[in-house]
Amino acid sequence: MERVPAVRRRRLGEELRRLRDLSGLTSGEAAQLAGWHQSKVSRIETGRSGVRAEDVAVLLDVYGVRDRDVRELLSTLAGHGYQRGWWHDFRDVLPVEYRDFITLETGASRARSMENSVVPGLLQTRSYARALTSDVMPGLAQSEVEALVDVRIARQTVLHQPEPLELWAVLDEAVLRRAVGGREVMAEQLAHLERAVRLPQVHLQVLPFSAGGHQGLTNSFVIFSFPDTADLDVVVVDHLTSSLYVDRKEDITAYTDAFIRLSDRSLPREESAAMITDIRKEVS
Repeated sequence: MERVPAVRRRRLGEELRRLRDLSGLTSGEAAQLAGWHQSKVSRIETGRSGVRAEDVAVLLDVYGVRDRDVRELLSTLAGHGYQRGWWHDFRDVLPVEYRDFITLETGASRARSMENSVVPGLLQTRSYARALTSDVMPGLAQSEVEALVDVRIARQTVLHQPEPLELWAVLDEAVLRRAVGGREVMAEQLAHLERAVRLPQVHLQVLPFSAGGHQGLTNSFVIFSFPDTADLDVVVVDHLTSSLYVDRKEDITAYTDAFIRLSDRSLPREESAAMITDIRKEVS
């Protein structure tokens, strides 16, 4: 059973508590109307326990929430805890943190990504992903490397589904010039980015060396946003051995402001595409 990341469970609980407050009910009154013990409502609202989509529907009925979009969003977020995603087949090679990341990515409507070292996973070619995985985790067997590459490529379907994820990526120029896998692999990867930058659901910008130092040099990060409400946004910050999930509103605001400043210092879309082409010609 795939679990909802703890950070999302807390945010879902906060949203349900906000809706209860708007309804004018106490947690005890809500529990009584739902036919539950008060402790169940408290555990859900504090994120101490998971919640089924069916339970969310009961609470929304109690709170008088009729908005279909809100109901579908919150029920879907809860349902991720019990639905078996495609990544379940790779559970033997995927750490819990990575499964959490994929869960967020799959449910998001938009991702804003700052990358200072490597091409974002959603835009990697198979050859680039294979070379990168082998370099970063040299102790893996070839079969494990291939499994992780398969996961990386499967993740990219979110960009091509009927309602695709909107990806806004800012890449430090170093990402384009770091020869992961050698010249041939890099030339193929850069050509792939040239095509990706033309996709309507992808907004790609390059932050050139000429921009000098910037906030993105500290860590790469992704801001996931979800349909209809910003209250469920989550920031994922990369570390060497794990990822940090950030959900405090003030922290999300800080990362959002940082991303906007980084975008403002980056090249516009067309100039970014031209730089990618120039560097690809240098490598080819």
